Amino acid sequence: MKKHLFEFLVIASALVLICVACATVPITGRSALALVSAGEMSAMSADAYRQVLTESKVSRDPGKTALVHGVGKRVASASEQFLRENNMGNTLQYYQWQFNLIDDDKTVNAFCMPGGRIAVYTGILPYTKDETGLAVVVGHEAAHAMANHSGERMSQLLLVEMGGVVLQESMKKNKEMTRALALMAYGLGTQIGILLPYSRQHEFEADKIGLVLMARAGYDPRQAPDFWVRMNQAGGGKRPPAWLSTHPAPEQRIAEMHKFIPEAMKHYKPM
Repeated sequence: MKKHLFEFLVIASALVLICVACATVPITGRSALALVSAGEMSAMSADAYRQVLTESKVSRDPGKTALVHGVGKRVASASEQFLRENNMGNTLQYYQWQFNLIDDDKTVNAFCMPGGRIAVYTGILPYTKDETGLAVVVGHEAAHAMANHSGERMSQLLLVEMGGVVLQESMKKNKEMTRALALMAYGLGTQIGILLPYSRQHEFEADKIGLVLMARAGYDPRQAPDFWVRMNQAGGGKRPPAWLSTHPAPEQRIAEMHKFIPEAMKHYKPM
C-alpha cells in the first residue's frame, strides 16, 4: 500500500508540475515545459560562462572582434524590441547579453548560455564568410536563449529522473538483474524517445526564431540556407542516424528553413 501511495504521489506531482509549469516560446508560440525559469538558468550560467572565457584564448583581433560585437548588439537589440512589442518586456531582466570571439581555428562552433551569453569560435568564420553569415549563427544562438531551451531541457531531465525514481521504487522486490535491465531500458527509451527528439526540435525552433531575429536586425534571412549548406559540406557526411542525433539532418534543416523564410521576410528591415 505504501509503495502504491508513493507512486501515486510522485506521478500526481509530475502531472501538476506539467500542467502549471509551462511557458510560451516567443515567435513560434509553442507551449514549453518550464520547471526551471529563464531567470534561474541565467543566474546559474554566469559562472560557467566566465570559466569558459578564462580557460579559452579570447581573440585579440580587433576587426574580427568588432564584427562579432557589432552583429551581436544588433541581434540582441532586435530580440529585446520583439519582446517589448509582444508584451514580454518583463523577461528582459533575465538577459545579460555578452559576445566574445574565442581564438580557436579548429573549432567550428558557437554557443549561447542562458541569459544571452554567446561565444563564437574563429573556426566558424570561414563558413560564415561575411556579416550576414555571422548573423545567421548569432541569431540562432540568441534564439536558444529567448526560447529558454536550456531551462526546458533541465525540466525534462528532472521529470525523467522522477520517473526513474518511481520505476526503481516499484521494482524493489524484483531480482537485481531484472531491475538493472528495466532501468537501462527506461534510460535508453527516454533518451531516444524524449530527450533526443526535443533536442532536434529545439534546433529547428532556434533556426526559425533566428531567421526572424536576423531579419529584424537588418540581415537578409534568404541568405541563411547558404551558410548551412557550407556547414553541411564541411561535415563530410559523417553523422550518426537522425534518430540518434541531437541535431536535425542538414538536408531537413535547410528544407525547413526555406519553408519559414517567407514568414521571416515579413520582419526584414534592411539597414
